[in-house]
Amino acid sequence: MEMLLKNAMVYTGHQFSTQDIIVSDGVIKAVGKSLFSNAAEIIDCQGLTIFPGFVDVHVHLREPGFFYKETIESGTKACARGGYTAVCSMPNLKPCPDSLENLKEQLNIIESDAVIKVYPFGTITKGQAGETLSDMEAMSSFVCGFSDDGKGVQNEAMMEQAMEKAKKLGKIISAHCEDNSLLLGGYVHDGEYAKLHGHKGICSESEWGPIKRDIELVKKTGCRYHVCHISTKESVDLIRSAKAQGVDITCETGPHYLTMNDMMLQEDGRFKMNPPIRSEQDRLALIEGIKDGTIDMIATDHAPHSSEEKSKGLKDSLMGVVGIETAFAVCYTRLVKTGIITLEHLIELLNDNPRSRFNIGSEIKVGQSADLTVFDLNERYVINPDDFLSKGKATPFAGDTVYGKCKLTLCDGKIAYKDF
Repeated sequence: MEMLLKNAMVYTGHQFSTQDIIVSDGVIKAVGKSLFSNAAEIIDCQGLTIFPGFVDVHVHLREPGFFYKETIESGTKACARGGYTAVCSMPNLKPCPDSLENLKEQLNIIESDAVIKVYPFGTITKGQAGETLSDMEAMSSFVCGFSDDGKGVQNEAMMEQAMEKAKKLGKIISAHCEDNSLLLGGYVHDGEYAKLHGHKGICSESEWGPIKRDIELVKKTGCRYHVCHISTKESVDLIRSAKAQGVDITCETGPHYLTMNDMMLQEDGRFKMNPPIRSEQDRLALIEGIKDGTIDMIATDHAPHSSEEKSKGLKDSLMGVVGIETAFAVCYTRLVKTGIITLEHLIELLNDNPRSRFNIGSEIKVGQSADLTVFDLNERYVINPDDFLSKGKATPFAGDTVYGKCKLTLCDGKIAYKDF
């Protein structure tokens, strides 16, 4: 089946121009002006913008094991609604993918239920316990990389061993950097809000300390290394310096870290995530990291929980917020429309950079998979979690007014989401 998308502003070659796109048999057949087609479906995209499908390298789909929080079906439908066509699923599951046998349980569900492309991580250690390496070799051809996300690898020798194995297998280590010895029962940033409201804080060193350690290990092993969800100014400084030294390191941050500080917290579980939203100084350092290229990509860390698990306030709610359906709109509204970065730069953060680093996803180019998303950048709306396709509803952006609504997402030329 052939489809013609006409008269859109299209992102190709790191710039926008008015073009048509013909999609046929799951791939992009033509890109150009005033194209003719006998397509079965012709969509006039006048006033709309077409991007390559977004790529998120940090998403929790919760299946197998925690289907009451999210399923691969509900999670990928939410991803498609957010404009995403390729995501990396994190491994804190039950059973966790620490062996090929356990991984296959997840792969089977992805095959049957996913509406977009899902690339799972295998764990670094068995049971994410940090004591023995997982069966990395057996899993390597089926995973996008290795991560113990949700838990930091505490033992330096174990991380070095993992990096050596990943280097041999040609895979990336995607590290959740957290020093458990420095947490001390904290659950929000150790800053002004915690002091004013009597909360236990999480210090910044619990994040940047392991990053500093791992940078030295990367220098030693030559492993491809990626840092998950950075939130502190020290993390930005360390990674900037490491890149200047030629270290093979990339990193991500999330929309909430770029647009919020700890004084914007409320006594509500929808503001609780790990790492926590930090100070305004940290937020501004992250913005500078985005602008100068230190931070390579924006990832949502979409982490759905049940309403009960998120209804216990800042102290007792589980860590994690959802964000896959709001990421583009939040970043477009807060970062692009305010002039902090250009729209072209935002798409580099949401597609170009994660695509090239993790070797997943597509660009808008003849012969590439037809993984596209169509947005109305002028549509203004209020974020309402009750409308989410995700089972998770806990977002710090509830009630915010944003611009940029997804109207259509194609994955391999098939409609994964449509709002016409």
